[in-house]
Amino acid sequence: MSLLNVQGLSIAFGGNSVVQSVDFAVEAGEKLALVGESGSGKTVTALSLLGLAEGAQVAGKVLFEAPQGPVDLLRLSPRDLRAIRGQDIAMVFQEPMTALNPLFSIGEQIAEVLQLKMGLSARDAVQRAVALIADTGIAEPERRARAYPHQLSGGQRQRAMIAMALACSPKLLIADEPTTALDVTVRQQILDLLDGLQKKMGMAVLLITHDLNMVRRFADRVAVMERGHIVEQGRVADIFAHPSHAYTRTLLASRPKREVVEVASGAADAVVTKGLRVAYPVPKPGIAGWFGKGEFVAVQGVDLCLQTGQTLGIVGESGSGKSTLALAVLGLVPFLNEVRIFDASWGQGREADLQNRRRLQVVFQDPFSSLSPRMTVEEIVGEGLSVHAPELTAPVVRQRVVAALQSVGLEESQFPGLLQRYPHQFSGGQRQRIAIARALIVEPRVLVLDEPTSALDVTMAQQILQLLQRLQAEHGLAYLLITHDVDVIRAMAHDVAVMKDGRIVEHGSLKTVFESPAQDYTRTLLAASD
Repeated sequence: MSLLNVQGLSIAFGGNSVVQSVDFAVEAGEKLALVGESGSGKTVTALSLLGLAEGAQVAGKVLFEAPQGPVDLLRLSPRDLRAIRGQDIAMVFQEPMTALNPLFSIGEQIAEVLQLKMGLSARDAVQRAVALIADTGIAEPERRARAYPHQLSGGQRQRAMIAMALACSPKLLIADEPTTALDVTVRQQILDLLDGLQKKMGMAVLLITHDLNMVRRFADRVAVMERGHIVEQGRVADIFAHPSHAYTRTLLASRPKREVVEVASGAADAVVTKGLRVAYPVPKPGIAGWFGKGEFVAVQGVDLCLQTGQTLGIVGESGSGKSTLALAVLGLVPFLNEVRIFDASWGQGREADLQNRRRLQVVFQDPFSSLSPRMTVEEIVGEGLSVHAPELTAPVVRQRVVAALQSVGLEESQFPGLLQRYPHQFSGGQRQRIAIARALIVEPRVLVLDEPTSALDVTMAQQILQLLQRLQAEHGLAYLLITHDVDVIRAMAHDVAVMKDGRIVEHGSLKTVFESPAQDYTRTLLAASD
């Protein structure tokens, strides 16, 4: 018998079917990837295996080779399922910041699992927690065990989640999008970590992802889901080389395509930074901290020039300073030296700053968290006009909201009652279109794009990039593109700046930087994305 054998799994919510008659198996020690777009049913399938899909009506069989013999997970009592959950089958969730408890240290949360599941004493559990943290490659494990989730980087939080999941040496690890929000080098580190731990412990892994590069590198077999059905499954090499289903071929072809217009000769400078420096106060260690604070320099000596109609890609690892650079350009953090938006600098008075804010808009990484859940689409998109054009009447504002939504491909004919809907009623790609419409309605000349596609699956990301390319061609927009996705940079950027430790270590045209990188760090980033 397979370690996990799913037979005829069907899932519905309130009578609405979302997964229909799914069959797949995971062998002991095997790595199976379940792939598909957002809404395909892959995550709810994984959650249902452990009884974590709240409110779901689940039918079928999920046979698991437990220590006491084969059991059907769907027929177990809540008590018996809790005994298996976390001990024989563990799960790593997509976003560790929401999965980890912010009120307890990392070490305390791992130790709690060891005490509950393994019966260890408090002292032994803490020691074992430190050892697990060390196994996942986190430096200074004893100190990090005392840290809280917000005090760790994204990669460190994900490693802590993995340490917690592996605390009881499970037979099966379910990893739900474990690297989505991580940069390319940290993503590769997490994959290498999972791969090494999987081989060391001999466990099986069920990987839930939309990242086909990750599947190619990591998995033994792949199952492709579309609209609640598994349409194709087999060995990774076979499926990727000879996909038989049209949907699989669509996923494999959904790489960002470059369709950019070259920058016009003599184009005006839209954003210029000279010697940009951003520093934050931090406590000094020991007694010196009683008498003053030190400083952490997040951005140092950055000189950049972004022209009208140009896309400048800023690429680097987490902590390299690229998001802080974006915040300084947006005038949202204190900085030293010069940031000029066309002919105006920040801090020249309220009217000048307000004009800069109209010229310079931002699209954030996660549209679900950047859109207010309490506001309708009409209120969200039209909000900027209440600040930058308060003289407009309500009918004119509505007309402009409708036009902005149409420009990003959202119309009343497709979505009845569009203006009165709320963000949760849209998919991730549709929410990002709403976020772009919100930025465009005030007719900006520059957009800061902060990881605009990292929360989207491959086909949605491709659509959003094509939309951004079309809008740039139509309106002559300048884009400051912050991303760790090298494929997005290849598709969108005219010039590239590579950041490391708060400094620009390499800067030039896309062709020069990507085809003939001068720095080892740039070569490492490019190699990690292949």
